[in-house]
Amino acid sequence: MKNIVILGSTGSIGRQTLEVIDLHRDKFKLIALSARSNVDLLIEQAKKFRPQYVVITNGNTDKVRKELAGEKIEILEGYDHLSTIASLPQVDIVVTALVGFAGLIPTLTAIEHGKDIALANKETLVVAGEIVTRKAAENNVKILPVDSEHSAIFQCLMGEENSAVEKIYLTASGGPFRGMSRNDLQHITKEQALKHPNWSMGNKITIDSATLMNKGLEAIEARWLFGLRPEQIDIIIHPQSIIHSLVQFVDGSIKAQMGLPDMRLPIQLALSYPERLPNDFPRFNFMDYPQLTFEKPDTQVFRCLAIALEAMRKGGNYPCVMNAANEIAVYAFLSDQIGFLDIADIVEETLNKAEYIQSPDIDTYLECDRKARETAEQIILKKS
Repeated sequence: MKNIVILGSTGSIGRQTLEVIDLHRDKFKLIALSARSNVDLLIEQAKKFRPQYVVITNGNTDKVRKELAGEKIEILEGYDHLSTIASLPQVDIVVTALVGFAGLIPTLTAIEHGKDIALANKETLVVAGEIVTRKAAENNVKILPVDSEHSAIFQCLMGEENSAVEKIYLTASGGPFRGMSRNDLQHITKEQALKHPNWSMGNKITIDSATLMNKGLEAIEARWLFGLRPEQIDIIIHPQSIIHSLVQFVDGSIKAQMGLPDMRLPIQLALSYPERLPNDFPRFNFMDYPQLTFEKPDTQVFRCLAIALEAMRKGGNYPCVMNAANEIAVYAFLSDQIGFLDIADIVEETLNKAEYIQSPDIDTYLECDRKARETAEQIILKKS
């Protein structure tokens, strides 16, 4: 029996993690849940799974207390309590399903207390990958990837030596605007951008997938997860989303991990590793996909990908700055303040205004994140 904490239980990954736990109640016990503001769903989840703790970081705590009265659940309020539940002594695995920079501090706290991490919050490694992976090694903590692409690489590397890796290929569907020109994207609406062709995800990651920023973030994450150099990471467009990623070895052979686009599969593996558990999820049928195709990404049209790959090569605080500016820009797009193509412009301008710091510590990352958000907000104000 593994004791689980979910940071961000009301989001897409959090909800699907609870589906997996519900399917394997003999294997997993839920200790704590957290939500930002979706208290209605949090209450429903708490009543079903009866964790020991729930945390609300920005919602109606009084309503939660009233609805859960008599449930023997301790209710905590505020962001700092994410670290409280992430470091509980009885916890084995912390699922970090928070969106954005908010995942960094609770994840580091969990690592410092020896908890394995099921990592869905890619921004944690984008912002501070060197520090996070070093802390994990020092505390003998496993970082188990939940992203489908990184889970695929992880599975391809099972039984292999990392030194045998020549290159990895992260696949991308291409999003809803694959094949379009910059002119086509001038008047894209958020409703159009939120219609991903293959995956059902939260709003922020769906927009990142539409701009291809998500693939750039995943490249940076892969660098730290698997100890790779930037030149060992490549991106290919695979519209069917069946091959989730590939590893090429020094002898030229390639391994690929395949399956239907279903996030419950990598979630289940991250929770159960090193065991594989049965399930009743839909199975892949080759006859349903007689052709699997591949393309090069168009970084002239989807500039966010080019910006992210350049930030990965430069390193230091640049990925942190880029991530902060992107978060601000995406939410500005979702609130109809800017256009779709403005996202890349805002990220690039914020990076150009930032001071480069080669070896930041955590306090420096926090300050860089704050300054980058302020800069991005100022740029958006000038545009509007």
